[in-house]
Amino acid sequence: MVDGALVAGGGRTLSRARAATLVSLTSGMAATLLLPAVGLTREPDAWWVVAGTVGLAAFALVLAVTLYAAVSPEWPAGLHRRLLAGYAGVAGFSVPLVAPVAGAAWPTWAWLGAAIVGGLALLTPLRLVLPAALATVAVSGAVALFTGASVGRSVLLTGSVGVGLALVNGFQVWFWRLLVQAEQGRAAQARLVAAQERLRFAADVHDLLGHHLTVIALKSELAARLAPDDPVRAGRAAGEAQRLAATALTELRRTVHGYRRIDLTEQLTAVREVLRSAGVRCTVVPPAGELPAEVATQLAAVLREAGTNVLRHSRAAWCRIEFTQEEQVTRMIVTNDGVPATAAPDRHSHGLRGLADRLAGAGGQLRTRGADGVFTVEATVPTAV
Repeated sequence: MVDGALVAGGGRTLSRARAATLVSLTSGMAATLLLPAVGLTREPDAWWVVAGTVGLAAFALVLAVTLYAAVSPEWPAGLHRRLLAGYAGVAGFSVPLVAPVAGAAWPTWAWLGAAIVGGLALLTPLRLVLPAALATVAVSGAVALFTGASVGRSVLLTGSVGVGLALVNGFQVWFWRLLVQAEQGRAAQARLVAAQERLRFAADVHDLLGHHLTVIALKSELAARLAPDDPVRAGRAAGEAQRLAATALTELRRTVHGYRRIDLTEQLTAVREVLRSAGVRCTVVPPAGELPAEVATQLAAVLREAGTNVLRHSRAAWCRIEFTQEEQVTRMIVTNDGVPATAAPDRHSHGLRGLADRLAGAGGQLRTRGADGVFTVEATVPTAV
């Protein structure tokens, strides 16, 4: 079973796929259950009508739970095993209750046997359905022999209809799980991009500080060793350690500043390629002209965070990135679909809230809003920051 976190919090596309799969599976199984119900209308004995109704109702109830479990990857493995045991128990329980209904006038249990075989594909792999199908066909033949119905007809109905239904159901469940795995892959890709960026920055900081801190440690150790016997040399060593510490701090600030100064053109290309590789249709309307360096840096930081959020927090099918320039203000608008209706726009991202503070310090503004499954990030920066 695959992880169901994506389904529980998935966007509109995955939710619609789940609903469509459930409707399709339910329609096929409901149509199959109507045929054994015909036998109830042909049974003259009221007691057997009641017994047959109880048997069919019990199977329909377990089948309904089975249909829900088939499109619920979050279903626990322990409950799945108990559901399979319950399914087998209700199928066996249906033989004495449903088999005599309508006698030779209608193959009631043969049709129910087909539904049993078809429903098994929702609980077990197709390779395990065949042995169960053979056992069900054998039971169908025995029931026909007992009730005086046509053995050949009953076996053919249970076998052909049941196996055909199992193949259709199995394919739909397999395709649904492929969709869930694809969503998991997209979420993993977003996490990988963020992790790679953190690792890159960590490596830069390590390379920068590693040498300086090693030398500072040696100079400090030397100063401590010389202090009792040669205070002058100890003072020089301590002064060198102090200068190295100041140099390291300056270089660290320069590195962090360079890390924060992101190239807007490169960021646009990276975001567009990552989104397209994740199956998101990305449209970019670039700035009309070259933006001032500081303005481009501010907007690039917002774009990077917005692009990450599209992958991490939504199940987007499309994303639009548009730049406009109005007098002394440059505006960037990032819009995407696939946002859950329950998402609160002002809490969509801790990163965006941090960027809002950063833009405010530069005289800009960051606004977010969500409506009808569409989320919008709008950043405005004065042209002369």
